Amino acid sequence: MTEFDRKVDDDSTRINRSVANIAATLEKETAEMVKYMNDQVVPSVRTNSSKALRVAAGKLSEFAEFLEAQSKKENPPGKP
Repeated sequence: MTEFDRKVDDDSTRINRSVANIAATLEKETAEMVKYMNDQVVPSVRTNSSKALRVAAGKLSEFAEFLEAQSKKENPPGKP
């Protein structure tokens, strides 16, 4: 084996080890991110979404009452 071949093999081994370490780190970090999303983000979004829907429903109800009141003002009972 020549000196060049040995250096190429050494560099190749070092690069393969680095890539393997990066892949392992990415797998670990990805698993932690998914766990965080499932444990923290998803429940918060669900809670806040349901609150937002309740607020929107209340505002829509108020708006419907407003429209009905306006309609009654414009067309009072007994007016042709």
